Amino acid sequence: MSEKYKVIDSTIPTFITITVVDWVDLFVRPVYCNILDDSLNYCIKEKGLSVHAYVYMSSHIHLIVSAADGELQNVIRDFKKFTSKKLIEAIKEFPESRREWLLRKFSYEAQKSDRAKNYKLWKDGFHPVILDTLEKIEQRINYIHYNPVEAEIVFHERDFVNSSYRNYEEENNVFCNVMVEPLW
Repeated sequence: MSEKYKVIDSTIPTFITITVVDWVDLFVRPVYCNILDDSLNYCIKEKGLSVHAYVYMSSHIHLIVSAADGELQNVIRDFKKFTSKKLIEAIKEFPESRREWLLRKFSYEAQKSDRAKNYKLWKDGFHPVILDTLEKIEQRINYIHYNPVEAEIVFHERDFVNSSYRNYEEENNVFCNVMVEPLW
């Protein structure tokens, strides 16, 4: 990992993007998003991860995260490894019209890589960007929450289910599926 993309201080909110190989549109079914929810919540409870904002787009996820124990890179590595296995299992188990194509695609990516055995679902890395000012934090939170609007999936941020937007909306008592620690 180059210095540009290295986590310097895991305790500072960090913007990361985790992307499916070749930008495959995987997160189009609730079952796959539920795996991400459960995995993030596990990392929050058991690995010291703090999730401050997130959005699941069809081919990638954006997060603002920190880790009190200074092990953000390890937590994200474990998250990617675990979710990769669970997502492949779900593709095999649940109704999926693209099952054969997805499994061939992820198998092909594993063969190209020396890091994966049978399937490679996630691109390497996660491009951490330290958010060390309030201005940077606000800009990235707004970017994350506006992403589904920009992609023309919804008309307003509050309408996108797989996002932390509702945790930042005033006078809203409906929260998202991930245990978010808002930054304000």
